[in-house]
Amino acid sequence: MKNYIDTLSIHDIPLLNARAAIVTKTSSVFRENDNLTTRCINGKEYVAWGEDDQMPYDILDLIEADETLATCQVFNAEVCYGSGLRYCTAAATKAVQAEVEDFVFDNPLADYFLGVCQDLMYFNFAVSVIILNDDGTKIVELHRKPACYCRFCPADAKTGKITKVLFGPFRNMMQPGEYIEEIELLDPRSPWKDLQQRMGLRSTRSNPNGERSKTRKFAILSRFPGVDSMYYPIPHYAALFRGNWYNIKRLIGAAKESKLKNAAPIKYIIEVSSRYWDDLFAKQHIVSKDEQVKLMNEKKREMLEFLTNVENTGSVLFTGKSISLDGKGESPDITVTPVDSKTKEGGDWESDIAEAVNMLCFTMRVHSNLVGSVPGKSQTNNSGSDKRELYTIAQALKKPYRDVLFPVHEIIIRYNGWKGVHPDCPFIQLTTLDEHADAKEVSTQKIDEQ
Repeated sequence: MKNYIDTLSIHDIPLLNARAAIVTKTSSVFRENDNLTTRCINGKEYVAWGEDDQMPYDILDLIEADETLATCQVFNAEVCYGSGLRYCTAAATKAVQAEVEDFVFDNPLADYFLGVCQDLMYFNFAVSVIILNDDGTKIVELHRKPACYCRFCPADAKTGKITKVLFGPFRNMMQPGEYIEEIELLDPRSPWKDLQQRMGLRSTRSNPNGERSKTRKFAILSRFPGVDSMYYPIPHYAALFRGNWYNIKRLIGAAKESKLKNAAPIKYIIEVSSRYWDDLFAKQHIVSKDEQVKLMNEKKREMLEFLTNVENTGSVLFTGKSISLDGKGESPDITVTPVDSKTKEGGDWESDIAEAVNMLCFTMRVHSNLVGSVPGKSQTNNSGSDKRELYTIAQALKKPYRDVLFPVHEIIIRYNGWKGVHPDCPFIQLTTLDEHADAKEVSTQKIDEQ
């Protein structure tokens, strides 16, 4: 059961011809992300992802709740995917070509590569798993482990390296006996060297005889470098949830729906921290989803009655910290904001929606015209040439992400001894009419050679 609860809902205020919107403070999703805590499951210790170990799922819920943000994420993943990952074998012998064809046939690269591209776009890291044959001489399998279900074990106290990854259903409440897969992680800084040492291909002080490890499954971490993340990177678009534009866009949609269905404007916005609900459920020892929803509805009703009582007294004070519902103090987890609905009637929200959409697209580094997300008939539209350039720029900006993903495949190719083979991910170049083609592939390998 996820801990994050999206409380966006519209309610009639008793005795008033007005409505109130109750929303979740999205900034609380990243609360105390600097405080690293460890948990233990089935005897395996790992570093929690966020205070309650539910941060990746809270992020997914927030993204899926907004159509613009969800579309931008898919667009970025598809642009990073380009024309797809492939192993180029033009310079290889026929025997090597046959081996590569068998490997690709057994390990569909399209599914794998699109998956890791999405992991990078969502969470700034991806986890790949390689499996060797029984005698450890060849890498025969390649798998993607969805990042949101991966957890890192604490780093080694002496070396500071993360040596193991756990994979399991962390989104659900864990019970003893749940299957958790523990995978040895190759040195994130130098996975190729680490693999050689483990498989006896390179001697070390601790292994001078080059003894071969009995392990045949290893994880490789592909991580986009961050500035302050020891384990789980905070993606750049977290600024949307810590700021205001994400909620502004969702509230505009809620306001339009309320006006169209009920002819009643939204007069108040009640922001409730997810911490408020977590503490409330914990104090009353409520675990059942149905019971949580029931209690939440009761508290919402109290909030609405509180607004009615305050309105009737003619004395209303709105500050950063609202008066608590029992009137005995202040609650930092609940904020009430009045809305001036006189200036917004009917469908007069187009300029506000366009502004909010542009801010979301700007943060996601996606031009709004490329995903067609800007509403209104009078919007400024780019020419075909401008859109081609924008699409080319978008693909060029994904080169660092592809570079982060390539070492996995370079390790596979080198370990298997496939000479004359190299990984490539061509991007799609939209062409002009004089070239008599809609698009063409441009190899990244040719760009590097130039």
